[in-house]
Amino acid sequence: MPTDRDHDVVLFGATGFTGGLTAEYLARTAPPGLRLALAGRDPVKLEALREKLFSINPEFSGLPLLRADVSDADSLRKVAESAKVVATTVGPYVHYGEPLVAACAEAGTDYADLCGEPEFVDRMYLAHHARAAGTGARLVHACGFDSIPHDLGALFTVSQLPQGKPIRIDGYVRAGAVPSGGTFLSALTAFSRLPSSFRAARDRAAAEPRPEDRRARAPLGTPHRNPDGFWAVPLPTIDPMIVERSAAALPAYGPDFTYRHFAAVKRLPVVAAGAAGMGLVFAAAQLPPARRALSKLLKPGGGPDEQRRARSWFSVRFHAESGGERVVTEVSGGDPGYGETAKMLGESALCLALDDLPATAGQVTTATAMGQALIDRLSDAGLRFATLPHRAG
Repeated sequence: MPTDRDHDVVLFGATGFTGGLTAEYLARTAPPGLRLALAGRDPVKLEALREKLFSINPEFSGLPLLRADVSDADSLRKVAESAKVVATTVGPYVHYGEPLVAACAEAGTDYADLCGEPEFVDRMYLAHHARAAGTGARLVHACGFDSIPHDLGALFTVSQLPQGKPIRIDGYVRAGAVPSGGTFLSALTAFSRLPSSFRAARDRAAAEPRPEDRRARAPLGTPHRNPDGFWAVPLPTIDPMIVERSAAALPAYGPDFTYRHFAAVKRLPVVAAGAAGMGLVFAAAQLPPARRALSKLLKPGGGPDEQRRARSWFSVRFHAESGGERVVTEVSGGDPGYGETAKMLGESALCLALDDLPATAGQVTTATAMGQALIDRLSDAGLRFATLPHRAG
């Protein structure tokens, strides 16, 4: 971790909707003396945000404002060289993310984002992991609802199980919330780029070393009725990929680790309607005019009001088995798409900047880079990591 930097954390994309929520979260919760800076394209919007943060925390009256644009490599280089950690909300990352990743990898600066785009994560591994490993930068993708509850939830679950034995975990996601515009646009973009995404995954699989004495897998799984009585539908998001990479990196996950990832739904008609809707979105994503029309439904930079966010919630329940022992755990919280995601990104940035962490570098997951330290931070911030009672047998 570089020590001769002007800022502990720079928040890039701070004037967007989720970026603004993250900035407000940091203003409310940052420890005294945190050297935070805001970065973005529009100085007027940055100034307005600083005024808002000052009303929350008077310590931020002189908050540094940095002009930076993804099309201006020199501006990103200056941002990266000024910070211990750069956290970014600027997506879709496959279109706008790489210049900042490259700048942080070159400068030895830790990087955190909200990316849920498998293609981008794979391409950044191929292009920048080696350089980041050499400079000491930690490149940590998926520091929001994609994929912290699942990645850290699996780590928390593993800690409740016998060590040194095969582990199988099934994760079941439930939520009552409006998806973020950024998440929707990222999914739409991913649907339209499947051949490119498959190539990136193939190239990464060929290049990335795997442990020789252990196995980590994340198979798709099949629909079923889960132990809690919900219909479980395979959820092919980035989350199981992230969990699998944590398991490959950390011996604590045992000699043979399997993780499957599902949406948990109460009623079968909801499953059918969801599958039909997803099919329509996928089909529309293949046609540029339809894709442009859909992208206007939930625009990045906007989101639900505070009252709607206050009613939102999520839970991820993990059913695990190892060495004949069974454990049920749960990670739960409030609004996943905005409020809790801002909290997760903010605490990830603080954790990277301020905490005593394992010596890692290159592209790493939240479990690998921060692990228990981030679980502790998020628990203190209101997310619930719990071990639940369950029926034996």
